[in-house]
Amino acid sequence: MHDTRLAVSTGGMVTSPHALASEAGREVLRAGGNAIEAAIAIGAALCVTYPHFTGLGGDAFWVIADRHGTLRTLSGIGQAAAQLPAFDTTFGAAIAPRGAAAALTSAATVDTWSQAYEIGRTVWGGRQTWAALFARAIEYASEGFPVTPSQHFWQNLRANDLRALPGFAATFAPHGRIPAVGERFTQPALAGSLERLARFGAEEFYRGELAERMARGLQQAGSPLRLSDLARTRARDEAPLRVAYRGGELVSMRPPTQGVTTLQIMGILERFALDSIAEGSADYYNLLVEAVKCAFMDRDRFVADPEFRHVPVDDMLCAATLDAHARTIHPHDARPWPHTFQPGDTVFIGATDREGRSVSVLQTVYFDWGSGVVAGDTGILWHNRGASFSTDPAHHNAIQPAKRPFHTLNPGMYLQNGQPRLLFGTQGADGQPQTLAAILTRLIDYRMDPLTALARPRFLLGKTFSDTRDALKLEADAGADVFAALAARGHEVREIPAQSPLAGHPGVIRLDANGTTCGAHDPRSDGRALGVDV
Repeated sequence: MHDTRLAVSTGGMVTSPHALASEAGREVLRAGGNAIEAAIAIGAALCVTYPHFTGLGGDAFWVIADRHGTLRTLSGIGQAAAQLPAFDTTFGAAIAPRGAAAALTSAATVDTWSQAYEIGRTVWGGRQTWAALFARAIEYASEGFPVTPSQHFWQNLRANDLRALPGFAATFAPHGRIPAVGERFTQPALAGSLERLARFGAEEFYRGELAERMARGLQQAGSPLRLSDLARTRARDEAPLRVAYRGGELVSMRPPTQGVTTLQIMGILERFALDSIAEGSADYYNLLVEAVKCAFMDRDRFVADPEFRHVPVDDMLCAATLDAHARTIHPHDARPWPHTFQPGDTVFIGATDREGRSVSVLQTVYFDWGSGVVAGDTGILWHNRGASFSTDPAHHNAIQPAKRPFHTLNPGMYLQNGQPRLLFGTQGADGQPQTLAAILTRLIDYRMDPLTALARPRFLLGKTFSDTRDALKLEADAGADVFAALAARGHEVREIPAQSPLAGHPGVIRLDANGTTCGAHDPRSDGRALGVDV
């Protein structure tokens, strides 16, 4: 069910794209847990209840802050296998987007949970046991949960692509058919894997019996990943990137994520007086779209794994670069846009506790349903993030052994006076910076509450799975006059339905100076924000 309520609380809050997962996080906060512990419970539950967008076999990203704005990030990106197949680049061969050939990077989500849990325990004084945080996920996997409209839609859409892939049909269509919306769906093999994680800790995923079974299943399916690749997986604990915005500061993830891209867009917009531009007008959309184009061109030139290639993030975010980009934006002319669109799906988790300690988290399997390969008898669907590598050896994101691929995920926070004021993130790959630009300007410049900001019409520049043209997709409720005005400026505008799933599934929690929090998850999703009663 789409949630249309704005949650308000003074005792902490969680948000996620699935109500059962949000409830698992709220239970942790009610039991005295902190925001990190709540987010782990939500993330584990989503691996069960939103299997098309996230899972144990994927990657994850965390922005972590206390009430004083002490920040750190966890960048959980699995690295490419040490022994890769040969890619024939003579005729422009690309990495397969599905199947075992796409399952060529390890999975770092579980390691981010482990590192975050230690931060919550040692720095924030957390007292929840690791095992307790998996209780709801195990329950939902073993006893079942009602299938969401989102899961049903994406499984139907990809039925022909996925049904023959190793383990997929047995796991997600166990009776030879796609489960109906509302039908109770169980994942007994996944429940067993979660139980082992709860009992033995994250090491079980990378070096234990579960790791051995995953590696054996992946190898049998044809993946180049081996147990040694799993054992080498490690999330990076890093300082965030920052950019000034409207008297505050936006923070996000370092490369190889596109966090720098979101910050570039917002840094460019900082140079324009949005208070003189009507929200939702053609002028508004034109400015945002043109700022997106500037940042995407830099992203596609530079962003890669900085351990393999220098990424000039300081130059990308410096005042001179942002000023120069802003000067190229013309209020009445659209620049051409022949650039490639990156697809992908993700879940956003936000949590803040009664002490004001907060996290913004994104988890992903890249494409909906990832590689489509289930790792042996574990019930764990493996992601396909390795498909974002290039097979061109001269490309900055060229595939290499042990290299981390470019990642679209970039959760973030907005701070004022050094304190977290907004937690945000979204599903949507290339759409993520675009969606965030719309959400953040509405929250900060136009002072909308989270639900209003999330419900307003959004745009998506570039190709999608349903439209191969490099057009500007805009939700229908933006209005006919806006469509006409954008077309007159040179934008190739295409209408998509109001409240379209193409427009992303962001979530937002706002922390006010008086200690009140309010939040919402996108009405386009199955999600919900839940407050904790004092």
